[in-house]
Order: sequence, then C-alpha cells, then structure tokens
Amino acid sequence: MTESERNRTAAPDGWAAGARREPGARGRRFDTAVRGYLARYPEATVVALGEGLGMGFWRLDNGRLNWLTVVAPETAAVRRMLLPDGPRRRTVARAVTDHRWLDAVREPERGVVVTAPGVLMRLSPPSVRALLAVCAERFPGGALVFDVLPRPAMALARRAAGPGGGRWPGPVRWGLNRAELPRVAGAHPGIAVVREVGPAGWLRRRMPVLGALTPLVCEVRFAAAGSPRRASSAVR
Repeated sequence: MTESERNRTAAPDGWAAGARREPGARGRRFDTAVRGYLARYPEATVVALGEGLGMGFWRLDNGRLNWLTVVAPETAAVRRMLLPDGPRRRTVARAVTDHRWLDAVREPERGVVVTAPGVLMRLSPPSVRALLAVCAERFPGGALVFDVLPRPAMALARRAAGPGGGRWPGPVRWGLNRAELPRVAGAHPGIAVVREVGPAGWLRRRMPVLGALTPLVCEVRFAAAGSPRRASSAVR
C-alpha cells in the first residue's frame, strides 16, 4: 500500500484507538474467519451486514480488499458523516432483506465474504433461507459468517426481552442448535460447507449446560461456479 493510500484509508481523527481495539471473543471468531478467507482471496470484497459504526475495515484491511457496509438508510447517513467512504470502502443504504445490496458488489469473481453478526438471528426463518440462497447464487466460491443462538438460549433471550423488547435491539426470531448445523447446508444446492468457527468444543465438554447456551459463530462456504450441487431442503 502506498503512503498516499494509507493516508486516505486511515481511521478519522478520534477513531484511531477504536479501530485498533480488539473485539470481544465472538468478534475475534468473526475476524478469524474473514482473515482465513482473505488469505485465499486477498482482493475479495468484505460485505459487513448491519455493521453500524463498526471499524472492521481498519482491523482487517490487507491493503487490497474492498469493504462494503450495508446498513439501514438512517444509519447509513450517520456513518457516511462520521466515516466517509474511501477508495476501497463504501456504505450502502439498504435493509439486509432488500437484496438489491448484492448489486453493489463489484467484481465478485475476486471473492466475497459476507459477515452478519447479530443479523440472521433477528430474521424470520424464510428470510434466513432467502438470504443464504441469494448469496449462494450470486457469490459462487464466497462465504457467509454469522452468529446464532442455540434454541435454549433463544428462549431465554425472548423471556429476558419481555413484551417491550427490554435491552435487546430486536426480537430473536431464529435459533439453531449445534446438532442442526447440517440443516443449513440444505438451504440451497450451492452451499458446500457449514462449519462452526472457534474452539467451542472444550466448553461443551467441561460445562455442557453453559456450552448449550453459548452463541454459535458459523461459516457457510458456497460452491465454486461449475461445482456439483446438492439437493436442497428447508431451514427451520
């Protein structure tokens, strides 16, 4: 990366410390999955769904990637004011369920990895299935990284939120137990691999009750163009 490009992509004044701050344990698992994908496709586009004012670009930038933040229009206006778009970083004002944001991905043949922290669990099962399917169709060879609550934790979250929603930013509408991960692969024939990201096995072995309530971070990999495809089935 040239000095002039480093200057253009540097975090704005007052945001540099936030850009360098390490995320929590769940965020580190997302970062691990994205870095792994970028190691294979260094010029890929990272699509950050529902990122808000997140600083992922400055944590993960390898000097070659492109970054697309997809947020609701009202949030996009604030983000563009505080974190203006740059040469390799853009904000798209779309709801996650408005799949027109996919049209903003330039050169998907260079690779696409979509991150969706806290997003899929707040969608209805049909919306989750539709998002997985459209990404599999449009981004062959790409990946999608998301987190989801196991069903017992989902029930607790709903009770904690109460009728008024409590402290939760939105209703938790979709949950998934670890044993149900293979079902995600049935959402579309173009889904090649579904795996859990991060060392969670020791927690399940030592503290099975707590392990059953721990959110999953999962990576879905889409089959490359021309690869054999499997039969699809429902995601519930």
